[in-house]
Amino acid sequence: MGKSSGKSGQRLAFLDWTRGFAALIMLQGHVFHSFTHKDLRGGGPYNISQFCGGLTPAVFLFLTGVTLSFLMDSSGKKGLTAWQRTWAAMRRSGFLLAMAFLFRFQMWAFAFGQSPWTDLFKVDILNAMGLGIIVLAPLAVFDTRDRVRFAAISGAVIACASPVISGINWSWLNPHLTAWFVPNPNFFAFFPWAAFIAFGLSAGSVLRLVEDADMHRVMQWACLLGLGLIFGAQYFSNLPYSVYSNSDFWVNSPGLVLIKVGVILLLGSFAFLWTRHMNPAGWSFVRQIGTTSLLVYWVHTELVYGRWFGVWKESLTVPQTVAMALFIITLMIGLSVARTGWKGNPGLSVILRQQWTSWRADPVNQPAGD
Repeated sequence: MGKSSGKSGQRLAFLDWTRGFAALIMLQGHVFHSFTHKDLRGGGPYNISQFCGGLTPAVFLFLTGVTLSFLMDSSGKKGLTAWQRTWAAMRRSGFLLAMAFLFRFQMWAFAFGQSPWTDLFKVDILNAMGLGIIVLAPLAVFDTRDRVRFAAISGAVIACASPVISGINWSWLNPHLTAWFVPNPNFFAFFPWAAFIAFGLSAGSVLRLVEDADMHRVMQWACLLGLGLIFGAQYFSNLPYSVYSNSDFWVNSPGLVLIKVGVILLLGSFAFLWTRHMNPAGWSFVRQIGTTSLLVYWVHTELVYGRWFGVWKESLTVPQTVAMALFIITLMIGLSVARTGWKGNPGLSVILRQQWTSWRADPVNQPAGD
């Protein structure tokens, strides 16, 4: 059993590497967004940084769908009923929504009055994960093979419906509610972001169906599919006419969703080759940071957008911003290692727990009796 789990973990190590690579892109993008001088934000380095950073949330949401597919598949193999499988998925959603609220509350509290109370209701990526899983949880009623098809269809429907949702007049609804589902460049609304969860759910179901010996062929097809999505979606997005009356390529376009899915498939294929052949057993800081992505996301957001380095906000040159990005990345790698441990050694949390248990177990020295 342990041997099988080890093989499975090694086989899917490329998922952690992919998540870690996305986290690194996120870190540099947020550092550039927070610290680059205002006068330098029209230059090439800043634009490239923000353009690449735009891929990160799509990768995180896609991999959320992949892990959701693993949960659904394992629930089915345990013999759970359709309702129990659906409820297990919804419980995962509840955890993410709780984390989303705690994250916003912590950011608001640590601002010490400098952040408006409305920031508590900001729809961030964790909110998008939670809502997306709730909507897609009923797909747990299908078996894994059928889920491949129905999850992909769900992703296509969500992506294609996004411009339609944008074209509806939602002025009668509270903005805090519309932020949850109406496409908006400032929020992670259900449309179109949940499409990445659905596509990841489909891809993860494929991974559950294939044997290890077939993984190379699957990755080859993923690479070809990714290239097809990128070039095909780009071609149709550049046509002089559109079936939508209100479509913004950077906000609600199905074409952009498919292009990003294509890039994710290419990135995942490269990650598979890297972890399988280039660095199959060695330690990787990219994979390391991918195993603690939620912790890294939470802490770095406070450091980068909080008051900790406020004196340097929007005031650094490009070289200085690069140095700051390297500092934050190094800090996050150290935090990740402290959480998980280093090459078999326990992490800081485990060490502290062991020390606490040992202290409580030691008998209190009693004074000698008469």
